Amino acid sequence: MFKGSIPALVTPFKDGELDLATLKKLVDWHIEQGSSGIVPVGTTGESPTLSLREHEIVVEEVVKYVAGRVPVIAGAGANNTAEGIRLITHAAEVGADAALVVTPYYNKPTQRGLIAHYTAMHDACDLPIIIYNIPGRSVVDMTPATMGELAKLPRIVGVKDATAKLDRVPLTRMACGPDFIQLSGEDATAVGFNAMGGTGCISVTANVAPALCAQMQAATLAGDYKLALDYQDRLMPLHEAIFIEPGLCGAKFAMSELGLCSAEVRLPLTALEDSTKDRIRHGMRHAGLMN
Repeated sequence: MFKGSIPALVTPFKDGELDLATLKKLVDWHIEQGSSGIVPVGTTGESPTLSLREHEIVVEEVVKYVAGRVPVIAGAGANNTAEGIRLITHAAEVGADAALVVTPYYNKPTQRGLIAHYTAMHDACDLPIIIYNIPGRSVVDMTPATMGELAKLPRIVGVKDATAKLDRVPLTRMACGPDFIQLSGEDATAVGFNAMGGTGCISVTANVAPALCAQMQAATLAGDYKLALDYQDRLMPLHEAIFIEPGLCGAKFAMSELGLCSAEVRLPLTALEDSTKDRIRHGMRHAGLMN
């Protein structure tokens, strides 16, 4: 069910408020462009700056707009377990297909604490869970051994791996088994990730170039890595430029250049430096997205 190019969807704002009309247009556009799933309210959806109720509204609206056309993997991460349980139970109630649950950030739990957290989330509802391991942001790295323990639970079904360590794919497969879903969380290494055994990418760049990202992923899943590398070479300057500053800021700026949504973000995030904007425009031109 969870494979291919899956945008980590931005949350559009208008004058500081949720822009639900634009959100609907983005959902339709991503599906038309060939995306194979959608993740609302992950990090790229600005989950840290949304209120809990705003978070729930975005998940509800995305599920409604998607209307079963592709899987919806709802962001349900939190750095306290009670809040995470609220988010995952709500996602289940409104009809999401799975939940993306980031390792609790800032408070640096032990591996034992991670097992307790994910077990509590697992037991709170019947929704499949994809672990989101991103030690560069959460400051805790879930080991393959810990993931293997969690994979014994029937609804811990996969991982979004943003370590950028390609050796994690076989190590995770050894620990969790061949049916454990492995999705890249790092655009620049997504082709190599699939070559090692992954099946897709929860992508930031797919917000801007969904068709190219979908075609690249389809090529890898068909075993045509020559074609996949052609796509990746077109996309690489854009990958790099989007992440010069926080990736969601780069993605929203690029989308604003295409007339898709406002570049507006919430503090403490800010508008991009002009030099970053120039790099993003260059990356978009290199990818053939603008003249």
